[in-house]
Amino acid sequence: MEWPKSKNDDATWREKISNYAAKERIAREMAARLRDGDVVGVGSGSTSLLTLHALVEVAHQKGLRFRAITTSLELEIACAELGVATLSLLEARPEWSFDGADEIDAERNMIKGRGGAMVREKLIMSASPERYVLADESKLVTRLGQSVPIPVEVIPEALELVQSRLHETFAILSSDLRLAVAKDGPIITEYGNLILDVRFSEVHPELDTALNSLPGIVGTGLFIGFAPTLLSA
Repeated sequence: MEWPKSKNDDATWREKISNYAAKERIAREMAARLRDGDVVGVGSGSTSLLTLHALVEVAHQKGLRFRAITTSLELEIACAELGVATLSLLEARPEWSFDGADEIDAERNMIKGRGGAMVREKLIMSASPERYVLADESKLVTRLGQSVPIPVEVIPEALELVQSRLHETFAILSSDLRLAVAKDGPIITEYGNLILDVRFSEVHPELDTALNSLPGIVGTGLFIGFAPTLLSA
């Protein structure tokens, strides 16, 4: 059975999908649990995009209906292209949700936010009674912060204040404003904010609470205590 043509369309994803075969297997495994009438929380990233395509394929094969609550504008556009109806958290809550991870440790704590949608991702994960994370073996780490920085979403006018407070309060190795690739200036999040990519000398479970206590910080890419079911290949 072939995937929809748009799955391999260069315009569908911004770059070549890494670890493609493993992500495809994970996507198909996730899509197999679709039930008729489900409201599904659809995560961000390449694995989530492949899973969305797999869900559409399963729905067509089995005559199922489902609606989506997306974590990013990127996946909302993909849903529109595939004919998947979307809702917001104001209208419904997902029966289950899936998402990727930039890093995930043995306790299933994660760093997310490479795509800049971590606040919306955290909202949808929090609203879901069943949570799944789709991650190939490259995302599994012994400690968080091992290979990626922690994204911190910041209100634009608070950027200088937050950077100063971060350096005053925490042991920081680096703090960089995330810049856009195809536009001048910084990345803008789903909520109109900026992202600082911060490397800490130590990442521990209490760090997320400590960061969120600083005025000007909207949220972070640390996902602590969600205990999702991990699907890995």
